[in-house]
Amino acid sequence: MTVHLPLFPLNSVLFPGLVLPLNVFEERYRAMMRELLKTPEEESRRFAVVAIRDGHEVAPSAPGMPDPTAQPDRGPTAGFGQDPVKSFHGVGCVADAATIRERADGTFEVLATGTTRVRLVSVDASGPFLTAELEELPEEPGDEAGALAEGVLRSFRQYQKRLAGARERSLSTTADLPDQPSVVSYLVAAAMMLDTPTKQRLLQAPDTASRLRDELKLLRAETSIIRTLPSLPASDLTRGPTSLN
Repeated sequence: MTVHLPLFPLNSVLFPGLVLPLNVFEERYRAMMRELLKTPEEESRRFAVVAIRDGHEVAPSAPGMPDPTAQPDRGPTAGFGQDPVKSFHGVGCVADAATIRERADGTFEVLATGTTRVRLVSVDASGPFLTAELEELPEEPGDEAGALAEGVLRSFRQYQKRLAGARERSLSTTADLPDQPSVVSYLVAAAMMLDTPTKQRLLQAPDTASRLRDELKLLRAETSIIRTLPSLPASDLTRGPTSLN
């Protein structure tokens, strides 16, 4: 089964269940949001998010936003080459926009949530913004997902403690962590300090158990690295840069 949705490439990976705030200023994505606003509020305003492959960048839309020397955007494929599908990772996530708010200057403030994994089948650049044919991917549990989730949660708590200790901050324990294996796998994948290719690998894991096994190895390795460091940089390591797409 395939679906056709607007396509929003990002320099980051979106996971099901995770919240995605966006500051939309490029004209191609403004056009996308104007189109989504035509959908009644009681219906889902869905678009697909895919991560941009290393070496590909989104072109700025106009001088001063954010690069004062940049040239205006030239269309939906600007920055992605002749065959944009090659610029994107093959598995992404559907986002459901709960809030789309247009500002006085025509830019948009968007708050969306990841819902379902999808595989990129094809990209259509004939309109004002990219759209894609997408195949929905089921989330299979795999073998021993429950036991693996418990192990990942234990390791994740240790990872948090080590990270908080290295940052000389106290760790808040008021929030309860989930116990559903698939939710655990996505939450941990989003929360860890990992590069985009590694997060992408976790997103496209064949099943929950495989993702959890990979995360267990990553958590142990990262915790060991943090333990050996005398101090960490002053930047907030638990937060990534804000996307200006």
